[in-house]
Amino acid sequence: MELSAALKVALLSSLLLSAVKSAEDFNDTLNLRQKSHVAGLCAQLIEPAGFPCSEHNAQTKDGFVLGLQRVSSSSGILRRQMGPPVLLIHGLFMAGDAWFLDTPNQSLGFILANRGFDVWVGNVRGTRWCHGHISLSEKDKKFWDWSWQEYALYDLQEMIRYVYTVTNSRVFVIGYSQGTIISLAAFTEPDTVQMVGAAALLCPITYLNHMTARLPLRLVKMHLTQVLLAVGIHELNFKSDWGTRIMEMMCDRHVDCGDLLSSITVIRKGTFAKYDYGFWKNLKHYGQLKPPKFDLSQIPSSLPLWMGYGGNDALADVTDLQHTLKELQSKPDLLYLENYGHLDFLLSTRAKEDVYDKMLAFFDSLGTHSSY
Repeated sequence: MELSAALKVALLSSLLLSAVKSAEDFNDTLNLRQKSHVAGLCAQLIEPAGFPCSEHNAQTKDGFVLGLQRVSSSSGILRRQMGPPVLLIHGLFMAGDAWFLDTPNQSLGFILANRGFDVWVGNVRGTRWCHGHISLSEKDKKFWDWSWQEYALYDLQEMIRYVYTVTNSRVFVIGYSQGTIISLAAFTEPDTVQMVGAAALLCPITYLNHMTARLPLRLVKMHLTQVLLAVGIHELNFKSDWGTRIMEMMCDRHVDCGDLLSSITVIRKGTFAKYDYGFWKNLKHYGQLKPPKFDLSQIPSSLPLWMGYGGNDALADVTDLQHTLKELQSKPDLLYLENYGHLDFLLSTRAKEDVYDKMLAFFDSLGTHSSY
């Protein structure tokens, strides 16, 4: 017999309370390791593959220090003829290394560099290749007091501004999964979108009315975030011992957790809106009772957009994408692959031929520098 929702929450609370001490020990170890950690993404993964890479930092207006990596071709000739800048934005529970998980001939980050693009790898706050906060410790509750809205309006905005300033060129943005939802939100801001030359979105997400992935639905029904905050845990790190115990309890034989890396996200009530603080705090933050929507019609019709999506994607549903397309002023170039699931766009051994070559053809059609 399936447990009641109340009993599930009680059991989970008990588990978390017993794990708080081990979580604190894990965080202490993690903080020490990060402080002593010298080698970044360039040294650990990109340079060993033979690609020149440099580390960069960008500070958001709320004090987070983001890590960026600049990658160029392994060919000296292409290195001297660097093309337009491309900023890669990863998905949820990922970081910039997600673009380099396969061989140089199959990983999008390496492919772009070898095609002559000026590749910039983005990392949002709280991920492995970022550098904390100018004043807050990772143990501070305020350090973790943000949502994907800050990813869009603070992190992505600052990364685009940084790349635009360094290169003096409008930026091509490539987003995957969560990287698409924060990209579309950021593009509704005139000050940000004017620095963007074009965008390619893999598994684009804004609305989740027709999502069928069972794990994120279960997390929402269990009110996991409220339970975590109630016992004083502000970071949900599934790589820790206690995080693993939580996932083992939720990922029983009734739920397939194979899509964990890309399926857990903010599920809203059929709207694409800013964070809902509740009536009174909404009045304070927004001057209205309900959070304002991100108006996709504000994205300029002249901004070139390309989207790749799959018929076997349990998170970025085709019906929800059609909802998004109706709200845009422009008509993006679309690539539909019936048999592709959410992770296939990043990890399929056929992704270069099926997806990346088509994306590159889209960029090539815009010329060296896109302007609108």
